[in-house]
Amino acid sequence: MALLSSPENKEFLVEKILKNYSNFFDKVTVDRLAQVKRDKVSHPVVFIGMGTCGLIAGAAKTYDAVIKFMADHNVDGEVVKVGCLGLCSAEPVMDVQLPGKTRISLLHATEDRVEDLLNSVFHRTLVAETILGQYKHVDQEDWPNIPYIDQHPFFARQHRIVLRNTGIISPYAIDDYIACGGYKSLYKTVLNYTAEKVCDIIEQSELRGRGGGGFPTGRKWMVASGTGSDQKYLICNADESDPGAFMNRALIEGDPHRVLEGIAIASYAIGSNNAYIYVRTDYEQPLFILENALKQARAYGFLGENIFGSGFNLSIFIRQGAGAFVCGEETALIASIEGRRGIPQSKPPFPAEKGLFGHPTIVNNIETLANVPAILENGPSWFKSIGTKQSRGTKLFSIAGKGINTGFIEIPMGITLDEIVNDIAGGIKNGGKLKALQLGGPSGVCIPARHLSTSVGYETIAEVGSSMGMGLGGMIILDMDTCMVNLSKYFMEFLQKESCGKCIPCREGTGRMLKILEEITRRPREESSHETLERFKGVVELESLAEVIRDTSLCGLGQNAPNPVLSSLKWFREEYEEHIFDRKCQAGVCHDLRTFYIDVEVCNGCNICQKKCPENAIVGSVKLPHFIIEGKCTGCGICSDSCKFNAIYYK
Repeated sequence: MALLSSPENKEFLVEKILKNYSNFFDKVTVDRLAQVKRDKVSHPVVFIGMGTCGLIAGAAKTYDAVIKFMADHNVDGEVVKVGCLGLCSAEPVMDVQLPGKTRISLLHATEDRVEDLLNSVFHRTLVAETILGQYKHVDQEDWPNIPYIDQHPFFARQHRIVLRNTGIISPYAIDDYIACGGYKSLYKTVLNYTAEKVCDIIEQSELRGRGGGGFPTGRKWMVASGTGSDQKYLICNADESDPGAFMNRALIEGDPHRVLEGIAIASYAIGSNNAYIYVRTDYEQPLFILENALKQARAYGFLGENIFGSGFNLSIFIRQGAGAFVCGEETALIASIEGRRGIPQSKPPFPAEKGLFGHPTIVNNIETLANVPAILENGPSWFKSIGTKQSRGTKLFSIAGKGINTGFIEIPMGITLDEIVNDIAGGIKNGGKLKALQLGGPSGVCIPARHLSTSVGYETIAEVGSSMGMGLGGMIILDMDTCMVNLSKYFMEFLQKESCGKCIPCREGTGRMLKILEEITRRPREESSHETLERFKGVVELESLAEVIRDTSLCGLGQNAPNPVLSSLKWFREEYEEHIFDRKCQAGVCHDLRTFYIDVEVCNGCNICQKKCPENAIVGSVKLPHFIIEGKCTGCGICSDSCKFNAIYYK
């Protein structure tokens, strides 16, 4: 796992860029670059992962505790804020590098543990349980008996290209990015290649879009490049509105200049002088980091007028979106940037021909663009050597749910889902059993445990559901306590609310599907024979209704909205039948289908459950066993939660 670039990148920048553009880099000397790269340090350096996940885990308090420790112990050191390394379940993560020693990473470095952890590092008395691993470096002394971080199960199967700097360098310092080879590809591109050549390189690399169905990126660029217009636009879609996915946020928080460099190269390739980054407005920290990175890039001459003396001009603007899921569709996103309501438009014409403000526009996902600098640096053949014949390169995923290790990863295409769940995620928490893997968020698919041999790729994932499962990158590990019907209902409720309402199949169809799922997950009470017949009729038509919505909706949201239901029906039909005919939820998640009982052998008549029951469904005398009236019980579970003697259970 290449977590840092090679020293040759630094030499290239020093020899080529500084020689010709020293006025842009007057603050960045050779010595400074060496210091930033931290090949050698003259004083202790502490790195603290302060991405959003780290801050939630208490990284801000950890930072303050480190500052206090250094002041109290007169330590002449440096404290650096970095992004998340990826293993969010280990946050807060704190790295320490001492003079002459390799950088070492410590997990769960909460405020109360800072003093003990730093003392263990400074006094060379490390405790194995507190260590994530150490980084390899030929010029630094290893810590004895400490594994390298790339040997950790979470990182061992990864291949980091887009994420190679995240959690390593400071996202607030452009010097850090330059020292690791940053902006080398942009320099190489604008001074050595024509726009057509750049499009050809990306086409040869077979890079495909990482935000949806996987359309070839180079081909998309060529259309815009070949369309005559006095103005063209490039849009970076960083609006991560998929619940459960956080790769875009983590990438911005960890390595914003990689994103800017990718945008600049793509803009040059299509002949655009104006680019937009579309980010959701509630991403406060990513927005601050992006704005800071833009200021630095402009100050260094990487953006603005006459970049590297090539005659290429580029301005990048940030536009904030409200987080509407439908704005993930490119025409809806364009409408939002223009100040209009985010509603998808019919195609053709495609945005590459007529997009933002009526001009040719390319919309690329942030992950797609973050791959571009590495492709220009190493060549298309290098990129094609990673992954499979149909799906080249790597893919980012966020892992959430019931896995032991959770966070975000970058894996080579072709790796199996089993390797992700059992090797990278470390299996299921508390010795549980895997039930399914949910890929792609609300518009994604559910893949049962028996199909974990499926490899990661556009075509292979499509075989078990939908290409959207690949594009969005959200991955939720589900154990046996998950109800697939209830999960489908949750996603359908989300999609129904997020529908723009323009086309009838999506607007009315998702609402009808949600109504059917709600009927399935509740116990009929005082229902007439006509209502019962209507309910069963709706259940029978659920699958055909889903197929109609998929085939007739205008945009990707509607076309993929039925995916959760269709995939769960395909692989977990028995759960639907159990809910419909037996009126039972095996996982015990659907409250209306739970039937609670009191174990008379255990109940001592304390009367707490009777007092807590909101439906007065519990009867009994003090100090005598109580009973639940099944007809009154709504399955809320308050009685079970309040019982101190575990006398109440449900079936």
